[in-house]
Amino acid sequence: MLEAALPPGAASHAYLFHGPPGSGKRSVARAFASALLAEGAPDEAAAAGRVARGTHPDLTWVRPSGASEMLVADVEGPVVEAATRTPFESRRRVFVIEAAGEMNEQTANRMLKTLEEPLAHVHLILLADDLRTVLPTISSRCQLVRFDAPSAAAIAASLEAEGVEAPRALACARLALGDRRLAGWLASADGELLRVHIEEWVRAVAEGQLRGSAWLELLRAAKQEGAKAAAETHAAVEERETLLPAKERRRHAREGVEAERRAERRRRAGVLDIGLRLGELWLRDAWCIAEGAPEAVYAADREQALRSYAAGRSAGALRDAVDLVAETRMRLQLNVSEELALEALSYRLGALLAS
Repeated sequence: MLEAALPPGAASHAYLFHGPPGSGKRSVARAFASALLAEGAPDEAAAAGRVARGTHPDLTWVRPSGASEMLVADVEGPVVEAATRTPFESRRRVFVIEAAGEMNEQTANRMLKTLEEPLAHVHLILLADDLRTVLPTISSRCQLVRFDAPSAAAIAASLEAEGVEAPRALACARLALGDRRLAGWLASADGELLRVHIEEWVRAVAEGQLRGSAWLELLRAAKQEGAKAAAETHAAVEERETLLPAKERRRHAREGVEAERRAERRRRAGVLDIGLRLGELWLRDAWCIAEGAPEAVYAADREQALRSYAAGRSAGALRDAVDLVAETRMRLQLNVSEELALEALSYRLGALLAS
C-alpha cells in the first residue's frame, strides 16, 4: 500500500500506522517520510540522510511530552500552525506523530481541521500501538496501515545474530511479546538484572519474606531510569535555549522544568510496568508448569527454577496471582502511590502463595 503511494504515486494526506510496540512502525514512518521528502531534491541521497538523522527542516517528529498523555501544546505549534506554512526546501512537509492513542479529546479536536483540510503539500503519519486507543474522530480521517508483531523465532534469530546465547535469546523474545526493541533490552545486562530482581521478589513474597523485599529494587531501578530521562530532557532544553532570543529564555526554562518532570514520570512508569509484566509472566509460566504444559513456558532459560517455584502450589493460586499483578499494573496507570501499590501487591501475593 505504501509503495503505491511513493513518488510519483499519490500519497494520502494522513496515515495511521497501528500495531504492537516493536513491529516497525517508526522505522517505516521514517523511510516513508524520507521517500516523500527526497522527491525532486537536487541531492536525494543527502535529503534522505538528513531525514535519517532527524535534521531535515521539512520533517517534524512529535513525541508526547505529557506524563501519560499527549498535550495540546505538543501539536498546537509543531503541527497545527506549522502545517499552514510552505515547505523550507522540499515539495512537501511531513509530520510524524507518535502515540496517537494518547491524545485526549481536547488535543484531538485541535488536530481535526489539519486532518480534514490539509494543504496539498502536507502529509501526516500518526503512530499508535493499539487502534482501539485512538479516538474515532482521528482514525476515521486517516488511511489505516496495520503492522503485525514479528514472531518470537524471528526476534530470537536476530538476537542470536548479535551474539546472545540461543536459550536466552528465545526467552527474551517470548517475554517481549513481539516487541523487538524490548527483547533487545531484556537481553542486555540491565534487562537481565531487572529479570533477576523480579524473580527474587516473586520468590521472596511466596516465602513470606516481605521486609526489605526485592520489590524495592524494582522501585529503585525505575527511579534511576526516570532520573536519566530527566537529565536527558534537561540537556535538550539547555541546548535549545542557546538558540532562543533572551526574552524567550525565561519562559522556555519554566517549560523545561515541567518537561523534565513529565519525562521522569513517563520513563519511571514505563520501567515499573515492564518489571511488573515480567513478574506477571513469571507467575504465568509457573502456572503453565502446574497445569502440565511446560511447552507453553516463555522463560525457557529459567525452566528449572520455575519448576522448583511451582512445586507444591496449586494452579488456581498461581492463576489468581497473575490476575493480582495485572490488576496492579492497571492501578499504576491511575496515579496511585507506586510504593504503596507494590507493597500492597507483595502482601497480597504472599498471602496467596504462602508455602
